[in-house]
Amino acid sequence: MSQPNPGPLAGVRVLDLTSVILGPMAAQYLGDMGADVIKIEAPEGDVTRGVGARRSEGMGAMFLANNRNKRSVVLDLKLPRGQAILGGMARGCDVLLHSIRTTSATKIGLAYDVLAVHNPRLVYCHVTGFSDRGAYAGRPSYDDIVQALSGLAMLQTVVAGEPRYVPSIIADKITAVHAAYAIVLALFARECTGLGQEVNVPMLETMVAFNAVEHLAGYVFEPPLGEMGHEPVRLGLRRPFRTLDGWLCVLPYTDTNWRRFFELAARPDLAADPRFVTQRGRQQNVALGLSELAQQLATRTSAEWSALLLEADIPFAPVNNLEALLDDPHLASVDFWKLLEHPSEGLLRLPMNPIEMSGTPPSIRRLPPRLGEHTEEVLREFGYG
Repeated sequence: MSQPNPGPLAGVRVLDLTSVILGPMAAQYLGDMGADVIKIEAPEGDVTRGVGARRSEGMGAMFLANNRNKRSVVLDLKLPRGQAILGGMARGCDVLLHSIRTTSATKIGLAYDVLAVHNPRLVYCHVTGFSDRGAYAGRPSYDDIVQALSGLAMLQTVVAGEPRYVPSIIADKITAVHAAYAIVLALFARECTGLGQEVNVPMLETMVAFNAVEHLAGYVFEPPLGEMGHEPVRLGLRRPFRTLDGWLCVLPYTDTNWRRFFELAARPDLAADPRFVTQRGRQQNVALGLSELAQQLATRTSAEWSALLLEADIPFAPVNNLEALLDDPHLASVDFWKLLEHPSEGLLRLPMNPIEMSGTPPSIRRLPPRLGEHTEEVLREFGYG
């Protein structure tokens, strides 16, 4: 592949000892930004190599979607020799990212205190289900576990009638973003102090903080000034609206948005109604306001409303299915989907990194590696024969 702009993390070497989604996604973000990411895999490889559609074994769709801009090295960390090689590699890296439980990591020589003796500039990031300081420390954890514990699954009761998981591995993905930016913050601190540090990014705490933004609600205050839960969600009102022939997301937000919407609906009486004129009035009558919105939207087709809402500058969107994203005009105009030729897997479709930077933009420099593809190359760089 061509060599584009090296990226803001060019020169940073990352050891990625993670698997599945959370850690590999965080490492991929760093790779997109120019870091040299070395993915350390067990002889059997990352479990996602076997997940989803594939053209060849070990190169499943889920792995391909989450492991670009990396080099793959196979090490058997159950063996003393593998552990020794990893320790040597950690001395020559800037970042070590792992998701191994603390007790197991300590047994194979991956404790921060041990590694920092030989590499005090090391940024050591441990992604876990739960903080090692807490009551749940050391428990196994996955996305569904954290969705359940964080309250996210129970929130779906208002629309599904029973607890449900969000149909996306959202806890993994959100924690991955936190891990990536925590690593970058630690690298920035190292530029100021000359020293690395230990970073722990726990999934449960990350997701509870994420959910609390709107759902802590009245419990922001002590004693509470209202119920917990964002009211439109708690009352089951936050949802797309039916039109004559389909569905639309319509979100009049400002006072002007609401006034213009009711004018488009030929309801000047509602445009002047004190219950809807101000944000405070709408907040006190949220169920009634959304009910009126739903009634008006049901009177015209999606195309008719889309034309009117676009002209009036009222926020709206079609309710796309996944397939529609492949032909979305906006995504096409920003060249979001990249069609790239993989040397063994043929033509692949990968999403761009969405961050835009004028001087050091992200890029795809390496396509997802075959298992152990770079073992000899990388070990030679670290001085092993």
